[in-house]
Amino acid sequence: MEPLTQILDLVLMTKQLSRLIIEGSIIFYENKNYQGCRYECDSDCTDFHSYLSCCNSARVENGTWVIYERPNYSGYQYILIRGEYPNYQSWLGLNDRVCSCKMIRVAAGDPYKIQLYGKGDFSGQVFEASEDCPSVLEKFHWREVHSCRVLGGWWVFYEHPNYKGRQYLLEKGEYRKPVDWGAVCPTVQSFRRLTE
Repeated sequence: MEPLTQILDLVLMTKQLSRLIIEGSIIFYENKNYQGCRYECDSDCTDFHSYLSCCNSARVENGTWVIYERPNYSGYQYILIRGEYPNYQSWLGLNDRVCSCKMIRVAAGDPYKIQLYGKGDFSGQVFEASEDCPSVLEKFHWREVHSCRVLGGWWVFYEHPNYKGRQYLLEKGEYRKPVDWGAVCPTVQSFRRLTE
């Protein structure tokens, strides 16, 4: 085999491999039911609102994504797994504004564990969980979580029971106060593991 043929074969194999390595992709649509202008992402994007004035539907081709209401990963956040979202209400959105997105890489085999604290700075009563919790009030007799430690896995806090309301994504780390996970108040009424 000639060197030029080997190089061309190597380039072709590299292109094919790079297509396989792409871990995720998401498509945003201006109108409901995947109509109108569209914007496609296969990596984190800090600001795409200049390409799409509003977002009324989305399709997650691969991966798990967190989408944000404002640029630079700020504002309300929503977690989307592989699937179709024909309108913004289907991802529990409050409006049609989406300006940035980030792909979440969930490590396989990482054990899920979280510690919840009744007061800020890891003080007060503490509870540890490794499973989803549809009602913090029923399970722990709490209405609020003031600080937490994520010891393993990715978790999502919800403002209301049964995984409803505002969502807050938490990765492994320490959160001394609600503002550290993006909340303005300590209301956490349910939480679950992000497994996809």
